[in-house]
Amino acid sequence: MFHIKFINKKRVIYSDIIPETEHFFTTRETVIRSHEEGLQRLVRQNKKDIANYLDIDKKFLISPTQTHSDNVRLASKRIKYYPNTDSLIDDETDIAIYLNFADCTPIVLYDKEHNVGAIAHAGWRGTAAQIVQKTAALMQSEYYTKPENLYAVIGPTIAICCYCVGEEVFEQLKSTISDIEPYNRQIYEKIYIDLKGINKQQLIEFGVPKNNIDVCPYCTSCNNDLFFSYRKEYGTTSRHSAVLKLNKQKADI
Repeated sequence: MFHIKFINKKRVIYSDIIPETEHFFTTRETVIRSHEEGLQRLVRQNKKDIANYLDIDKKFLISPTQTHSDNVRLASKRIKYYPNTDSLIDDETDIAIYLNFADCTPIVLYDKEHNVGAIAHAGWRGTAAQIVQKTAALMQSEYYTKPENLYAVIGPTIAICCYCVGEEVFEQLKSTISDIEPYNRQIYEKIYIDLKGINKQQLIEFGVPKNNIDVCPYCTSCNNDLFFSYRKEYGTTSRHSAVLKLNKQKADI
């Protein structure tokens, strides 16, 4: 279940399914990525507030350069730049990772046995490339993560009510799961897609238990007062973010 909490009196949302981590999704109030000149002061203040909240140095708030790829990398405080990267895996407790979104699907993964987490950026291209499965697979190969020990939080995304796609995109998404029917609607020859549902199904087919996945109810387009929407705002450069910091003690399972 998702809840609201406050960082310096500004809203973020989080799921109670992985209380062993510090994770949340920022809102318009807590924006930490924007190219809009009028928001730069707020961005700087929010980065400072979030670093303080997480009890880390601001330079250890780590974010990649996202390109709608299916590239997954391991995060480290020794690495400064992550070009062409749309998923980060973290096993260090003195850094925080974050990725940025404005309609695409943010997915936080957490392995309770090994205290390893990740954030994946799954727009339609990342979803078609199965980036969330590739992230889980790399966690499996690098940290011996078992799918049954994985927990997932799927954050605010443009929902099926607002996400219309073309036939070519539909066909690419269709091929990633066993049955696309529950995750699409056709209205007056237009196709609407449930990105959150498709990513959830990809995780289930990877072996993650259904009850280990929490899906945010918010649509970024419908709830544009709370989140940024690339489609609703005609190409906004501002983003809300998914943030993850591991606790220092490993969780018991």
